Amino acid sequence: MSGSVLFDAPGPRSKRLYAAVGVGSIVVLLLALWFVIDKFNEKGQLTAAKWKPFLTGEIWTQYLIPGLIGTLTAAAISVVLAMILGILLGVGRLSAAAWIRWPCSVVVEFFRAVPVLLMMLFTFALYAKYELFPPERLALAAVVTALMLYNGAVVAELVRSGVYSLPKGQSEAALAIGLTGGKTMRLVLLPQAITAMLPAIVGQLVVILKDTALGYIITYEELLRKAEQIGNYKSNLLPALIVVGAIFVIVNYLLGLLAQRVEAMMRRRGRSAGGPLTADPTDQSGLGGPGAAGLVDVGQAPN
Repeated sequence: MSGSVLFDAPGPRSKRLYAAVGVGSIVVLLLALWFVIDKFNEKGQLTAAKWKPFLTGEIWTQYLIPGLIGTLTAAAISVVLAMILGILLGVGRLSAAAWIRWPCSVVVEFFRAVPVLLMMLFTFALYAKYELFPPERLALAAVVTALMLYNGAVVAELVRSGVYSLPKGQSEAALAIGLTGGKTMRLVLLPQAITAMLPAIVGQLVVILKDTALGYIITYEELLRKAEQIGNYKSNLLPALIVVGAIFVIVNYLLGLLAQRVEAMMRRRGRSAGGPLTADPTDQSGLGGPGAAGLVDVGQAPN
């Protein structure tokens, strides 16, 4: 099919209009950027002296590297715990047993609705009041708890939607060859669902990494807190924020590249959801061979 089924292909006038709008938008953005840079330059925020501290080892060893370690530590712990919690809650929401499905649904909807910062402040105050963690670990525990609960609820929805996105009949085919409900979910549905929703999971990992900056509010020693300390120490808060922002961009970009490689590797192994069915010529069962249970069709689980 040569054209889109959603709208007609643009004609010459429309193409000229789109090009003019694109060029105009770029010009406006460049003018806005020039205006902002000029104002910062007038205030002396972009002088060489403001950037010189970042060429010294002290700023990196005493501030930026410890801040990056703090950010990555909170993000790594939160990612692991959120994935575990999300898979458990997601599978729970797919359960046929109402006494499992409904509590999981309530937990997911509650923690998706509560702002991360509010959970962070609440858990920080709770842990401090009852001295559940050592003082030096209090802020880290609050950051991890809030990120785990919120992102675990989001991952649970990704798991549920990933399973629902699979073709109909997968679970029936798995049950037909003798798999139990639990094995059907673990061996047939989840591997395909996780592969299908991998881009969305990666996006959520980036959100977790960025949301660690909210720990600044409860004095957690992460990159944003270190940027403030550098600004107070060297009187160059704006350059410090720009450098920290660049570090976040680089780390998130590397995370995206890693996720792309993982996704490509998983798809090469034939675990891609909706992949082509290849019949085994030696198979006489009509089910397509030993791997057919993972590729046939998936039924709808109760909501």
